[in-house]
Amino acid sequence: MKQPSITVGVMAKPEINFLLSGKFMFNDKILNDGVYSARINKGEIVLKQNDNKIASGKEILLSAVDDKSNFELKDVTIGIDFHWEQKEDQKFQGSLKLSNEDNKVRAINIIGLEDYLKSVISSEMSATSSLNLLKAHAVISRSWLLAQIEKSRSLKNNDYNYQTSTETEDEIIQWFDREDHDNFDVCADDHCQRYQGITKIHSEKAAQSVDETYGEVLVSEGRICDARFSKCCGGISENFENVWEPIRHKYLTKVVDSEYEDTTCVDLRIEEEAELWIRNKPHAFCNTTDTKILSQVLPDFDQATTDFYRWKVEYSQKEISALIKKRSGFDFGDIIKLEPVKRGHSSRIIKLKIIGTKKTLTIGKELMIRKWLSESHLYSSAFVVDHLNIENGIPRKIVLTGAGWGHGVGLCQIGAAVMGEKDYDHIEILKHYFHGADIEKRY
Repeated sequence: MKQPSITVGVMAKPEINFLLSGKFMFNDKILNDGVYSARINKGEIVLKQNDNKIASGKEILLSAVDDKSNFELKDVTIGIDFHWEQKEDQKFQGSLKLSNEDNKVRAINIIGLEDYLKSVISSEMSATSSLNLLKAHAVISRSWLLAQIEKSRSLKNNDYNYQTSTETEDEIIQWFDREDHDNFDVCADDHCQRYQGITKIHSEKAAQSVDETYGEVLVSEGRICDARFSKCCGGISENFENVWEPIRHKYLTKVVDSEYEDTTCVDLRIEEEAELWIRNKPHAFCNTTDTKILSQVLPDFDQATTDFYRWKVEYSQKEISALIKKRSGFDFGDIIKLEPVKRGHSSRIIKLKIIGTKKTLTIGKELMIRKWLSESHLYSSAFVVDHLNIENGIPRKIVLTGAGWGHGVGLCQIGAAVMGEKDYDHIEILKHYFHGADIEKRY
């Protein structure tokens, strides 16, 4: 069967500038190579080449005639809200659709799923990665995307009121998934999967990993798995329902990231156990400082980071109170205590009580906690808190000691990289992180 086509939301700005190369058609007319601009005027998109108006409308589709045709978008923001946020020009194969999204021009790439994956694997992983790791990543990326498309269709067909938060006077619980992508299947940034078109396709091995797993997906009980991954689980992976909506997926539950799974039976939901676990560095696949392995997973701007397995962040009272006020919009006054209320199986905090001199509030889930306690994103919500130099009941210093990088659900990229170097094949890697799931070829 032919690969399905998908839609990828790349960027949205008041004005978009891009370069067409090769053959693109609009309304049966072939467009000239060159620089184009698109902006909103009176609710419609106006497409121009230089100062010449080419077209206008609510939506404009520029169809690529062949695989040699490509378009280059200028000043695409990548790593949105993360510490590596930056702009770059990105080149894409496939067609370009321009639509009006809240009075911004939304650039959407229409491309075959397998072609999309070759970019994702190249963007997410290094060309030095083992083929075993790349093949495992190709299967989970393909599975995740197809599961998201099916989920979106199901929500629309059932007219289901999809909730992503609950809020009371004392508690705000919110999770962040795909609820904001109504006009395309997936976005191009880390919110979904990092996709940078053909800009970063420099690895024949990445293309090989996609070709050799063509159409392969993870399945459980006849359905494609909502396969997830993060940078580093910290030693034990987290349950899906503790990070996103309260739905249990048996293939996304606690996994000890070690070949010695049966020797680790701690319950990290218990505060004392979490404390001991986080303050130490137990054996795990992802407990590595091997720069060769880390370079397979971490992009250049993250390779200086070596403290992801166990890390520490320190704040003065002035810093933490100002930070939480800025990130939350609430004035808590001085921060008296950060108190874990509920933890998941990986020790990640699901609910955190922030006690201040002016306000007390419990927040969750893990990403909201990470957003409020960092200028970008805290490495993870698996941390313990030391309240130091207490004066009149108020700590002058707060130290977070933490474990892992990311939400910790599903495949641990650094752990999987280690497994790949140890000659585990891609099926063994997938079976390790997704218990009970099978691999099927769907097209």
